[in-house]
Amino acid sequence: MFSRSINGDAATDAADIHRNAYNAAFFELGLRWYWDSEIYPAVLSEADERRCLRQYVVKHQPHLLTAYDADFLVDAIQATKARCYGRMKLSGCKGGAHVNWAALQHGEVGF
Repeated sequence: MFSRSINGDAATDAADIHRNAYNAAFFELGLRWYWDSEIYPAVLSEADERRCLRQYVVKHQPHLLTAYDADFLVDAIQATKARCYGRMKLSGCKGGAHVNWAALQHGEVGF
C-alpha cells in the first residue's frame, strides 16, 4: 500500500506530491481511481491539466458521464486536488512516500 521513490530528485518529488494529491482527491470524492507513477505522466502529458483530466474521464470513465457533466467532474477533482496539495505542502510533505488510496478504499464497507 505504501511505496517510496528511490531517485528522490526535485522533479520526481514534485510530481509525486501532485500525483498523491490527485489520488487523495479521488479517494475523498469516492472515485476508485489510482494513478501510479506510470499512469500519471501518461494522463497529464500536456501542460493543460484540466484538458488532460477531461480526456481521461471521457476515455477511461465514460460511465460517469451518464450522471455527471464532464466539466463538473473536472472542477470537483481539481478543487479537491488543490486542497489536498495545499495540505500536503503545508505539512512539509516531500515526494516519494505515498498511499495507494484505491487499496485503502477496497477495505471499506460497501466497496
